[in-house]
Order: sequence, then C-alpha cells, then structure tokens
Amino acid sequence: MATNLEVTIRRVISTNPATGEVLQQLECGSEAEVRRAVARARVAQASWAGLGVDHRIAILRKFQRLLHESKSEVATLITREAGKPYVEALLTEVLVVLDATRFLIDNAFAFLRDQPVPHGSIAMKAKTGRILREPHGVIAMVSPWNYPLSIPAVDALAALVTGNSVVLKPSEFTSLVGLKLESMLHAAGVPKDVFQVVVGDGATGAALLASDIDKLIFTGSVPTGKRIAQSAAARLLPVVLELGGKDPMLVLEDADIEVASSAAVWGAFVNAGQACLSVERCYVHKSLYTQFLDACVAKTRRLKVGNGMDPQTDVGPMIHERQLRMVEDQVEEAKAQGARVLAGGFCLPESGPHFYAPTVLADVTHQMRIMREETFGPVLSVAPFASEEEAIQLANDSEFGLAASVWTRDRKRGEAVARRIGAGTVMVNDTISCFGISEAPHGGLKASGIGRSHGRFGMEEMVRVKYLDVDRLPRLKKLWWYSYGERLTRQMEAFVDLQFARGGRVRAALQCMGVLKCRKL
Repeated sequence: MATNLEVTIRRVISTNPATGEVLQQLECGSEAEVRRAVARARVAQASWAGLGVDHRIAILRKFQRLLHESKSEVATLITREAGKPYVEALLTEVLVVLDATRFLIDNAFAFLRDQPVPHGSIAMKAKTGRILREPHGVIAMVSPWNYPLSIPAVDALAALVTGNSVVLKPSEFTSLVGLKLESMLHAAGVPKDVFQVVVGDGATGAALLASDIDKLIFTGSVPTGKRIAQSAAARLLPVVLELGGKDPMLVLEDADIEVASSAAVWGAFVNAGQACLSVERCYVHKSLYTQFLDACVAKTRRLKVGNGMDPQTDVGPMIHERQLRMVEDQVEEAKAQGARVLAGGFCLPESGPHFYAPTVLADVTHQMRIMREETFGPVLSVAPFASEEEAIQLANDSEFGLAASVWTRDRKRGEAVARRIGAGTVMVNDTISCFGISEAPHGGLKASGIGRSHGRFGMEEMVRVKYLDVDRLPRLKKLWWYSYGERLTRQMEAFVDLQFARGGRVRAALQCMGVLKCRKL
C-alpha cells in the first residue's frame, strides 16, 4: 500500500570544532512552529509587561546569581561548542553577561520612569508633558556563533527588563548555548512563553523574520543583513543590524611598541580572530614598522594553538571548514599580490580539522581583498604609513565602520585622531574591550549596521517612545482654534511679537490681551 508523502525533517548538528565530535543533533523549527512560538510570545507579553519593572529586575537578579553559580559549566559548554579557550569563554562571555545584568538591574527602573518634558513656548505653558517608554511587544533575535552567549544574552536581557517577550534563533553551530540561556532564564522566573528559543537553520530564521514580530535584532554577515533590511522595509519592521567590521589599529610614531604589539597580537587572534571587533587592519608609522613587526612575530610564535579546554591554549580552532577556507583563500591571494608572510600562513591539520596558524602579514595594500573584506580569522595584516593624515585616510578607506583603535603616548593627540575616524567606537590605547563596558553603546556605521546594543542606547532600542500631554486648563478654549478673522490675526501677530520681537514687547502684550477675552469658557 502506498505511504503518505514523507515529511523532510531538517536538523542542525552541534559539533565541537576542535575535535569534530558531534555533541547533539537537533530538529529545526518549522515555519508553523515558529509562528506558534511568536503567537505564544504575544499572548504572554502583556502579562509580563504588567508585572512591573521591579518584578522583572528581581528576576534578573536571580538569573545573575544562577549564571555566576554555573559559570564553569556555561564556559565549558561555550568552549566545547564554539572552540574558544575556556578563559576567553569565561571573560568575554560569562563575565560580560554578568556585568550587563548588573547594568540593567541598576538602571532599568530609572530608564523606564516617566520623563518630564518642559515647555518653553509661552503658548504651551498651561500643559504638562511626559515621555513614556513602552515595550515593542515581541522581539525576535537571530544571533551568531562567535559569541553565542554574550551577544544574545545582552540583547535579550535588555528586551526582557523593558517588558518585551523574546523569540531567539541562535546560530545552528551553537544551538546548545542558546538552549542553556533559555533554561537559566526560565529557572530564574522568566515565563516559558516570554523567552523562547527556536533552533534551526537559515530557513528557520527566514520564518521568524516573516512572522508576526514587532522588531528584529540580527547579528551576522553584510549580505544577509541587507536581505533582512529589504524584507523588513516592505512591512516597516524596525530592525537592529550588527553586520561586522574591518577594524583598523593606528600605531602612531610615539606609541609604546611593547604595549601596542601585544595589543595587536591579542586583538587579531582572540577567539581565533572570529570577532567583529578583531584588529583586521593594522597601520604602523614607518619609523616603528620594522620593530613593531619583529615584536608581533616573536609574540605570535609563542602562542599555543589547540583545544580550548587545555588551560595552556591561547588560540582555538575556526568554527568550521568553510570559515577556515575563507581565511586560507584571502592569505594565499595576498601572498600572490606581494604580501610577506612573517608567521603562520598555513593550516594545522595535526591539531584538528579546523585549525589555522596565527598569521602575520606585512606590506599589505588596499588592493588586496584581505584589507577590504572581513577576514574573521587569525590574521594580523600590517602596513606602514608616513603621516597622521595618511593613517586617518587609510582607516576611513573601508565600507565598514564598527570600531577602531589609536595608539599613542599623547592622550590629547589620540583623542583628536579618534574624532576623525568614522567608526561607532574608537578606543585610545586599548582594543576590543569596549564590548565589555556595559554602559557603552555597541554598533557601527556604514556596512557595519544599524542601531546600537548595550547601555542606555541598547535599552532605547527595546522600547517605543510615547509623548503624553495633559492640558491643565481643560475648560479654556485654545487661542489658535476657530474662528479666525482679522481681529485674531492681529492678536496672533502681537502674540508672536511678545515672544520673539527684540523690542516693543509691552505693546505686544497689551494688543494680545484681547485674545483671552474672545475665548469664551
């Protein structure tokens, strides 16, 4: 007897990138399942918002305590699923989320409190106004694999404390971390339908975008971000897009070589270079160029590459084969175009399936793809410059504008240069750590995206602003209502003069007195 048409079940596979070990297979959420999740979130959101901010803050306190108590378990899971060294998982993920929670606990109540709006116009002095901040409703989030806890958690916590419900689709490569976040939030008291994780691939993400959501927060590639923006524009869906970077590092002639070279090596190779804030373009004054390269090469060669669970490991694996090949292709192309490989430049199959040696490239130019496109791998590309003006021009010669850093012993000079760099964040004598400053906004310009996360600006993305106006003289007809006529016209001219004329304000005041008389109660 003929069987019914088989339903194809899509699955994602969670794999340890260091060993190739399959951690778990999970079914992808179907379009129908996504719609149902969003519908549940919409029903649950009203009650969640109605609990009040004090109650939501208390739940965040419990979540913070649970995360702290399970920090080792969570960091280990991140290392197993994303590959990064355990200490990086602890510091750049768990610690970042703990501190972001601290910021929200300390600031959410004041942020959501009604904000008085003063009225400067004489005509509006009988009114009182307030700014209200209300939740959007259902916020969807599509998060990446490179920081599978800190990126979604920071946004989700801000959305939750401001009264929204959240449906999160984590990267298919790090689904287990997303599910762990879900279990901790539920254990802390967030209702099951207020925060939901839908596991899946690109089709699941597309279904989430097409569902009945009120806002989308996406972190990922520029091509995908552009497609999302086009789709969202058709329905005027508000979005936040964080689309990566090609962050420059400017080492001026008075910089401390020892400090700057250590920063460049860490900034380029942390998380195997798989960070949107990685140092991907390093410009060094020609007077320091050779010394700086020598220092970077020496420090790079001392790095230990291996499994992130080994406490001696400095650099872990790439997330998957496709990302490794992308890095390999860019390096090989740069070599063919004249770049010098001073360290690394090759795969490390003996270490595991996805390892690439930390690489230092010299004499790179903007004609090379490795200086234009996001590399997202353990490569430090270094080029010389002759003047401060040239360094600024090189830094700004990019379609990206996420972050940058300036290195100098002169603080005022560093700030002056920073102001001329087109980026969402510019650090003087530090790099990447801006992501861990919970009060500071994170986001970029140009192809790096739209909107901000973190801090007060991140909370602003989670609310709709409403202006509430109350007239304190409800029985008085307003001066500007009908009927008009010649008399009212003269009186209104006098009223304008009363407020803005350089002289003759007393006469204007007397002329417009009749306005009140003609407005009957």
